[in-house]
Amino acid sequence: MARKNLPLLPLILSLILYIACPAESAASTGFIRASCRTTEYPAVCFQSLSAYATVIQNSPHQLAQTALSVSLARAQSMKGFVKKLTKFKGLKAREYEAIRDCLDEMGDTVDQVNRSIQELKYLVKGKGKDFLWHMSNVETWVSAALTDENSCLDGFAGRAMDGKIKASVKAWVTHVAQVTSNALALINQFAAKY
Repeated sequence: MARKNLPLLPLILSLILYIACPAESAASTGFIRASCRTTEYPAVCFQSLSAYATVIQNSPHQLAQTALSVSLARAQSMKGFVKKLTKFKGLKAREYEAIRDCLDEMGDTVDQVNRSIQELKYLVKGKGKDFLWHMSNVETWVSAALTDENSCLDGFAGRAMDGKIKASVKAWVTHVAQVTSNALALINQFAAKY
């Protein structure tokens, strides 16, 4: 009997938290919305981060950390999607190679964003030269991740590659690149405050 109510548990807990902290949530989402206005994709930014308002609160560091975590989760999902594509039957040799290249690029993206998340943890403690060095690492790795995401499409260039696979990969790349671009903008906002 208790198992039937288990799927409702997260909803009930969210409702309790929302009722208990409505002012904090509103202030936090206001902070997120204001921060997202400076990104290239503000609607995507707010949509992807507003669910974490109670964690982010009004912290630029936590906002940047959460944005990177969201980027990592999306990149991992895309990597899983692309890996499944390698198993499709009837792929042309060129499609298979483009998919394999994309899988490698997404693997690099996951690694770079993961390294950035770890490096960003040091930024709370660091000041001066240490802060600048860690921030430079984060910005470099996130920029490289963004480049890798966009490079994923290189193998699908040309009309011969047009089709459902190219369209699916392009849709994934577009979404992941938007989230990563927003994360980079929020990291830069965080850096500007210090």
